[in-house]
Amino acid sequence: MRLKMRNNRIGTNGFLNQPCALAPDLESMLLARMRKIFLQQNLPSADMPPVVRRHDFSLRDLRRVCYFLVTTSWVFAKEAGADFLMMKRREFITLLGGAAAWPLASGAQQQPAMPVIGFLNIASPRAFAGFVAAFHRGLNAGGYVEGRNVAIEYRWAEGDYDRLREQAADLVGRQVAVIVATGGTTTALLAKNATETIPILFISGANPVDEGLVTSFSRPEGNATGVSVYTSELVGKRLQLLRELLPGGAMIALLGNPTSVVHKLETKGLNQAMDAAGLQLLILEVTAESGFEAAFASAVQQRVGGLLVSADAFFTSKRDQIIEFAARHRLPAAYPWREYVLAGGLMSYGASIPDAYRLIGDYTARILKGAKPADLPVQQPTTFDLVLNLKTANSLGLQIPATLLATADEVIE
Repeated sequence: MRLKMRNNRIGTNGFLNQPCALAPDLESMLLARMRKIFLQQNLPSADMPPVVRRHDFSLRDLRRVCYFLVTTSWVFAKEAGADFLMMKRREFITLLGGAAAWPLASGAQQQPAMPVIGFLNIASPRAFAGFVAAFHRGLNAGGYVEGRNVAIEYRWAEGDYDRLREQAADLVGRQVAVIVATGGTTTALLAKNATETIPILFISGANPVDEGLVTSFSRPEGNATGVSVYTSELVGKRLQLLRELLPGGAMIALLGNPTSVVHKLETKGLNQAMDAAGLQLLILEVTAESGFEAAFASAVQQRVGGLLVSADAFFTSKRDQIIEFAARHRLPAAYPWREYVLAGGLMSYGASIPDAYRLIGDYTARILKGAKPADLPVQQPTTFDLVLNLKTANSLGLQIPATLLATADEVIE
């Protein structure tokens, strides 16, 4: 059976084609009901109204959704029985209870369109849930709450940089109010290459001036600004701290992602430091989750004494797997973020990533209020924390020097 959506010509006012900011729960219920009907009845996907695949509802779209629900409720009643019909009618009335006021209210006074934030990240949502929560804290402090007075389009590339590039272009095509480019310098560069007009807020592990994101920290100019967390500059310090735990002359390996901008900078800095110390650096390159096992096996085969993990967003999203491999092979490792140590890693040294996301949330609110990226200086961390996990050290048979314990900002017992 093919269903045809007829144009509802009730009224000819221009506001019918204007965006309609549906409450997220109402929009989700409407779309879920429509998709469920198509699945239950095995209808061709071509029959599904285009509005099901969009999130930019207009009032005309809303009227068509309502008509679709009414039509399908009666069309399938004969086959499904009276109980199904009554259930559909009750659900339909419940759905329309929240929607009915929209056309009436808009007829009296046009509601301003809800601004949309494009949130772009190279990693996966589950591993970054805590960081996203920190972003929301900053956004909320600036007076914006998702679903109330701002909408957010999330794009997670799951470690796929080609997909990330497509997602950046998609957000530009949707003409979002601002793009929050998180998960590393590469994400920021792809977003900046995709648009010269939409404001971009980034969290960069590399120096944003050197990478061409901004012209200066104090006056960024252009359409981008954000937070620099000094990731690449700190890799030498992590090496120094790791060597304090290892016997002299131990081989050090770097676990890095060759597709990441930060990896290239870290490798350059580490090679210089290792040459100066007369030590050898082994580079273990991983671009997908399937590569971790072979990388750690190579480290064991090469008799690596300690491991440095690159500050790559993909690695951060896979921190549980990396920590598990390090424990299985009894390999002491130094990590860039506190979150690794909380999950069972040995040690970390770096800035607070949740603080960076909170600052980006605050900047997002300012942009939505009319601020320009050029007027917002690039934020920089003021503290760097050394975090140690004594339980992990004991399991590896390591004795942490008293001097190192004394300088630690946090020790996990």
